[in-house]
Amino acid sequence: MNTFKILVVDDESRMRKLLRDFLSVNGYEIYEAENGQVALELFSMHPDISLILLDVMMPVLDGWATLREIRKNSNMPVIMLTARGEERDELFGFELGVDEYISKPFSPKILVARVEALLKRCYPESSDIISHDGIVVDTNAHVVTVDNVNADFSMKEFELLKYLIDNKGTALSREKILNHVWNYDYYGDSRTVDSHIKKIRKKLGKKGNHIQTIRGLGYKFE
Repeated sequence: MNTFKILVVDDESRMRKLLRDFLSVNGYEIYEAENGQVALELFSMHPDISLILLDVMMPVLDGWATLREIRKNSNMPVIMLTARGEERDELFGFELGVDEYISKPFSPKILVARVEALLKRCYPESSDIISHDGIVVDTNAHVVTVDNVNADFSMKEFELLKYLIDNKGTALSREKILNHVWNYDYYGDSRTVDSHIKKIRKKLGKKGNHIQTIRGLGYKFE
């Protein structure tokens, strides 16, 4: 699954940080806005945003007005955050096109679970094929082809390539790669990542330049 991008809109910096920290740990990429006006600007600049967490009470442009503008051109999933708990406010939000409605204070873990559930409903995984610039990864058959030619990948090489493509554009540390591909109980040398990357690049041929080395950190697929 590709990394989902979430726009967090709240005038309280502590609340934005709280949401950013919990969502980032779960693999989401976060954009932040302190009011509705900034949120609309970010939304127009980043059409790949997958979901919006939108506070109601904000200066400049509140959540209701922001949602009205979003709904003019988009069915983007929106979760409204508010300190109000009145039924009429919730009904008003649903009338405007809110997908979920969460009253403050809330459990961050529950919110993350609601985000995950909403994303699964709105973006169901419809394909077991991952493709990028002639590199095709068939997750069911565990087969990699490069420009329609089969490439002989070991299981770990396959998992590593898939992980890099799934996180396309994200710099991944060697430790993070080890944790996700070799599992959290792996205690080997991080140089095993380098050796596998070298083999993968060779098997991808010219397409191997999509795997970039991030000096002092790890790797990124572009």
